[in-house]
Amino acid sequence: MATSTPARPRPGGEASPKRGAARRRRFGLRLSVWLPTAVAVVIVGFAWSATAEDQPYLLPPLAEVGGILVEDPLLFVHNAWATLSIALTGVAFGAGTAFVLALLMSEIPLLRRAVMPLAVVLNVTPVIAIAPALVVAFGFGMTPKVIVTAIITFFPVLINVTTGLRSVSRPVLHVFSTLHASRLEVLLRLRIPSSLPYTLAALRVVFPLSIVGAVVAEFVAAGSSSGLGTMIRNSAATARLEYVYAAVACLAVMGVLMLALITVLERRLLFWHESQQRTTS
Repeated sequence: MATSTPARPRPGGEASPKRGAARRRRFGLRLSVWLPTAVAVVIVGFAWSATAEDQPYLLPPLAEVGGILVEDPLLFVHNAWATLSIALTGVAFGAGTAFVLALLMSEIPLLRRAVMPLAVVLNVTPVIAIAPALVVAFGFGMTPKVIVTAIITFFPVLINVTTGLRSVSRPVLHVFSTLHASRLEVLLRLRIPSSLPYTLAALRVVFPLSIVGAVVAEFVAAGSSSGLGTMIRNSAATARLEYVYAAVACLAVMGVLMLALITVLERRLLFWHESQQRTTS
C-alpha cells in the first residue's frame, strides 16, 4: 500500500495572505487620500476653464499659464529661488531665535513673564505696517525681507516649543529627580525630546507662512528686481494675468514641497510618537 507524504508548507505561505491583505489595505488608504484630491483638482480645472472662457479678463486659460511656464522656465526658477532664499533665511532666524528663547524661558520663569507679552504684541501687529519702516531703515536689499519673514515665523515656534518643553509629565520628572539628574540633563534628555512633536508641528505652520512673508516683503520693497512677489506685482500692474497665475502656481508648489519635507522629517524623527504609530498602523 503506497503512502503519500504530506507536502511541506512553503516558507512564508501563511504570511502571504496577510501580506496581501496589508497591501490591499495600504492601497485602499492611499486611494482614499488621493482620489478626493484628484476629483477636486478636476472640478477646479473645469470651473477654471469655464470662467476663463466666459471672463478672460479675470482668469487666463490654463493652457496659457502652462505655456508661460514651459516657454521660459528659467525665469520662474530664478525668481522662485530668490523668494525661497528669503523664506528659508527668515525661518532660520525666526524659528532659531524662538527655539533658543523658549529654552531660556523654560528655565527662567521671570524671563518668560517678561518676554511673552512682548511676543504677543509683536504677533498681533500687522506685518504690512512694519514692512515699509523696515525698507526705509535697511533699504531694498534682502535684510528687510528676511526680517519680515522672521517676524511672521517667530511666534508660532515660540508658543509651540514653550508648550512642548512644559508638557513633561510629573511622574517622569520625578524619575529623573530620583536619578539625581541635573537641570541640563533633564533639558537635553527629557524636555527637548518631549517638545520635538510640538516643534515640528510649528514648522508645519511656519514654512508656508515664510513664503507668505517673503511675498509680502517683495510686494512692499518696490525697488526689488527679483522674486515671485515682485513678478506678481509687476505683472498685475501691466495686466499680464498669465504671469501672475504662473507665479502663484510656483508658490503653491513650493508650499507643497515644504510640507512634504516636514512630513518626511516627522516620520524619521517621531517614529516613537503615538501620532506616527497611529498613521503607519
